Amino acid sequence: MDLVGACRAFVSVSERGSFTVGAAAARMSQSVASRRVAALEERFGEQLFERTSRRAVLTPFGREMLPVARQLVQSADVLLHEAEAAKRKPWRLAVPGICSTAGLARLVADARGHGITLDLRVAAPAQRLELIHAQQVRAALLAVPADEATWSVPLGLAGVQDPGVRRVYLETLRVGRAAPGPARRIWIQPEDDVPHIRDPLTRLRDAVGLRPAQLVAATDLTTAAAEVLSTHDLLLCSPAQAAELALKWRPIGEITLGRGFALAAAADGNPQPIEGRLGGAIARCLGADTRADTEEGTQA
Repeated sequence: MDLVGACRAFVSVSERGSFTVGAAAARMSQSVASRRVAALEERFGEQLFERTSRRAVLTPFGREMLPVARQLVQSADVLLHEAEAAKRKPWRLAVPGICSTAGLARLVADARGHGITLDLRVAAPAQRLELIHAQQVRAALLAVPADEATWSVPLGLAGVQDPGVRRVYLETLRVGRAAPGPARRIWIQPEDDVPHIRDPLTRLRDAVGLRPAQLVAATDLTTAAAEVLSTHDLLLCSPAQAAELALKWRPIGEITLGRGFALAAAADGNPQPIEGRLGGAIARCLGADTRADTEEGTQA
């Protein structure tokens, strides 16, 4: 038996003294109201109304039960209202700065289509983790190693000129002491300045004999991109970022690198509503739907 529905019919009929009028006020048919009240009476083992041809009059037992039934209906209404308010509460989500404005806008729009309101906070990897720990966001897309990732984004090297090869090997950037001109550098943007990306790249730099200064961690993506656009330097980035900057992207020859992302929630949150409904939209925003094994690279 629907106890709340039955009490709602009981309260509405009692307040109006009529099954017809009370049922209409409760937005149900007279037959439904009658069945619900009858079920309630059967459950209690006592009649709630003295029924006449024109009116429904409360019995003494019905008068005793009415205040409690009214309280139950009011509590149920409050519960339903709070549930709707909770669903409309914005999800403050910390996201990486690699996402384009268009990508973030599409993510927010897709979320609205699923009944989720997103409040995005763009932050660097370490800051996103801090925001979660401080519970300043309900969830965050954290940078994680590939084996812990829900979404993975391939990384490679991009430059202004077409390298003319299918992969770029770091050993080809090695220069002799007498070589003219500055050595070509690889710029790491803040999103990739994390141990599971930076450390393997640093070890490879040393293994192939590059100079320490040939691997540079930039303070921001704009600075790194500007250096690459005005020199022969290379940017460690995703195919989507390379396309946005009109750069020629290729995988790294010696190792496979990728950004890994996983959704984490603050202590009082549950990321499943977002991950379950918006997994595809998040992948598109991150560029994770790009084939990781692409050999041709992204062309301008």
